[in-house]
Amino acid sequence: MIQSFTTVFQQIVILFIMIAVGFVCSRRGLLSPLTIKELSKFIIYIVTPCIVVESFNRPFDRAMLGNMGIACAAAIGAHVLNIILSRIFVRDKEHSRQVVYQFATIFSNCGFMGLPLQQAILGNDGVFYGAVFIAIFNVFTWTYGFILMGSHGDRIKLKEILLNPGVLGVAAGFIVFVTSVRIPHVLLVPIKGFAALNTPLPMVVVGYYLSQITSLKVLKDKNLVITTVIKLLAAPLLALLIIYLAGIRGLLLTSLIISASAPSAANTVMFSVLFNRDTKLAVTLVSISVLISLFTMPLVISLAMAVA
Repeated sequence: MIQSFTTVFQQIVILFIMIAVGFVCSRRGLLSPLTIKELSKFIIYIVTPCIVVESFNRPFDRAMLGNMGIACAAAIGAHVLNIILSRIFVRDKEHSRQVVYQFATIFSNCGFMGLPLQQAILGNDGVFYGAVFIAIFNVFTWTYGFILMGSHGDRIKLKEILLNPGVLGVAAGFIVFVTSVRIPHVLLVPIKGFAALNTPLPMVVVGYYLSQITSLKVLKDKNLVITTVIKLLAAPLLALLIIYLAGIRGLLLTSLIISASAPSAANTVMFSVLFNRDTKLAVTLVSISVLISLFTMPLVISLAMAVA
């Protein structure tokens, strides 16, 4: 347990140093909201699909294919669990604020925070299963998340569900994995190059969000505390218990818990802007959850590694 905690904590410290660079650059005026917006798009549309494809670029393995199915079912279960917890415990008098709290409770930053940790601690196998979690995350985001944050009159766009970069990256990687096709060298080198940006760039973005916290008085917000406790401790620990009781062990269990224990999704801010919700609250929730996750993730992940 102590060794697992030390391993995870060291990786968190490495990420924290990169986050600190983003924080300082933001405070020094080197990063603007527009820069972060465009950088986030670049990460989502280019970097994330590349690391997913790279992790799937391996000879076909029937056992790993079976584990993909397990990871898919576990990811669905984790999102359903979060939805149930958010509907039971997260309440606010203002509907516009309530949906932001609930969205932040349900969806984790499994791409920006999850993949770098999975890569650092577990290698490509961890990213392989983390990519499945991201695919399920995208489906839930553009269905339940869309309905939750939008008005009931908004229509779910099948195009957004199927043609977003997360799902497309997994689809392309899955084809490469199942067919064992060899990616040409002239394509593989750029893919590896962009994939290598998966850790530093997202951490710089996270650092920017942390710089937006101007006062810790926000911690007096009861709903913010409830949301943060559920997102960072209650939900991932419940998920760990359920996954463990389901008989899932080893690297697969650890990879799933890394995704589940990540802080609130950056999409919380994006969707709040898209549907004219409380954007300031969304930024605060994401920033605070990232800050506190630097302490909660080592605890939850090391516990997962200890029982795996």
